[in-house]
Amino acid sequence: MDKFVLMALVATLGTWFVTALGAAMVVFFRSPNQKLLNLMLGFASGVMIAASFWSLLQPAIERAEKVSDMPAYFVATVGFLFGAVFMWSSDKIVSFTRKKVNSSQGKSNEKLNRIIMLVLSITLHNIPEGLAVGVAFGALKNGPLTTEGLMGAITIAVGIGLQNFPEGTAVSVPLRREGYSRKRSFLLGQASGMVEPVAGVIGALLVVYVEVILPYALSFAAGAMILVAVHELIPECQKNQKAQPYFATMGIVTGFAVMMLLDVMMG
Repeated sequence: MDKFVLMALVATLGTWFVTALGAAMVVFFRSPNQKLLNLMLGFASGVMIAASFWSLLQPAIERAEKVSDMPAYFVATVGFLFGAVFMWSSDKIVSFTRKKVNSSQGKSNEKLNRIIMLVLSITLHNIPEGLAVGVAFGALKNGPLTTEGLMGAITIAVGIGLQNFPEGTAVSVPLRREGYSRKRSFLLGQASGMVEPVAGVIGALLVVYVEVILPYALSFAAGAMILVAVHELIPECQKNQKAQPYFATMGIVTGFAVMMLLDVMMG
């Protein structure tokens, strides 16, 4: 196995492990600390927004100028929009499926349907997150391996891992509330992150062996990450913050600043 693909596999196994840690909260706590989860979600969204430019879009533009016949701005824009549309389409498919299942089976299986759709929703949007990590590590092969490039890929994995923690909790805790055992709630919660290593390896393989798609893949990952951060993480971290309205917001600012500092300082 190519070493960069192996790096992507190890990194995405790490992001899955963080999902499992989040799911494990159901074993120790009946209800997790919402304030801490909001802070983590805010920090992760800030990291992801900053990484989308400095670690993904900027390298995509630079690579497009070297390997693509298309203007670099066109390549980056198309890839970015396609990544966002892919995530949007995924959410629409989940919503459509949920409505169909509920309407066809009525109230009798409402509890089961709710559980299935919860796990499916989290699992589905973990796919482009795994792709983003895989693309970041696979891109390291198409140029000299530098500390800056490696740190950029690692910080993307760390950012996605951080936001996977509350996602694992978001699956396992509701399952526990629905009457599932702690063990089963944990197993289903961590299973939602198991698609990330698969997607990570696929993303790395694509950019390692098909260099021409690298700029599109990098900007695709950026589009997917921005949509997840803006549509899901930021609104979620701002819930129940009337007493301390800027608590989660400062997490966003801090996450962005840390990621920006690392990328600019190392680059």
